[in-house]
Amino acid sequence: MLAVSSWAARLKAGLARTRASLGGALGGGLGSLLGRRKIDGALFDELEAALLSADCGVEATQSLLEDLRRRARNERIGDGAGLKTALKAALLERLAPLERKLDVRAHKPCVIVVAGVNGSGKTTSIGKLAKWFQGEGASVMLAAGDTFRAAAREQLAAWGERNGVPVIGQQGGDPGAVVFDAIGAATARGVDVLIADTAGRLPTQLHLMEEIKKVKRVIAKAMPGAPHETLLVLDAGTGQNALAQVKAFDEALELTGLVLTKLDGSAKGGVILGIAATRPIPLLFVGIGEGIDDLRPFVAGDFVEALVD
Repeated sequence: MLAVSSWAARLKAGLARTRASLGGALGGGLGSLLGRRKIDGALFDELEAALLSADCGVEATQSLLEDLRRRARNERIGDGAGLKTALKAALLERLAPLERKLDVRAHKPCVIVVAGVNGSGKTTSIGKLAKWFQGEGASVMLAAGDTFRAAAREQLAAWGERNGVPVIGQQGGDPGAVVFDAIGAATARGVDVLIADTAGRLPTQLHLMEEIKKVKRVIAKAMPGAPHETLLVLDAGTGQNALAQVKAFDEALELTGLVLTKLDGSAKGGVILGIAATRPIPLLFVGIGEGIDDLRPFVAGDFVEALVD
């Protein structure tokens, strides 16, 4: 497992594109920018453009800038170093409520349903989550609830083999039946965590959204109170479209957490601010690479430091 210092460095490297957006036309990274600029209207105008470019969204950007102006005025901040400190504080206030540690000890098995659109990295994230839970000392089983795409079952089976965890699945058939059988198997074997994959779908595909609702109802019948977590995997590269996905899936499934992947690619991490401003569902994990250890719990303080410095 990656050391803490190594993960912090990876996170900072993964957010390099976001920092570039924030620096962009301002000439360098955000930290260096604030360190050499005086506080004036022009700086705030350029900062607004930079935040929008980093996928923060209009609402989150306006709220953040109003907060910074108020802090600068009330605290009599006159230089970039002071504004940088104020920016970190403002970001942390917005992102800290998204931080929640996923505790699976209250239920056995703890049943986790994972949803997401095609290409979001859903099945890969399930494999990485399995590795994470194993590292925390929990036994894991996977349910191949994506019965419509053979490649998804094969991919999940590969992750199961890689992690040494059993995978319950069947070719074709009903996704609810697969998950129902998996709950029975997990209960019989005393497994700590059962992670159920679901077919990738777009929020506009109403019949498929109804199907995943059915899967949740089947789970509740198999085990009262389950699923205990319903997670949505988001591709950070989708930018503001991620906000629409969060809204649609939350309304359909009552999400308990988010997993944000691919922060190391062309993505700009500012979308997290947009989520915090519009629908503050806990961000449980962030992913910054393809390695099996490249999905880690979201820590707001680490994210802010990597973003600003």
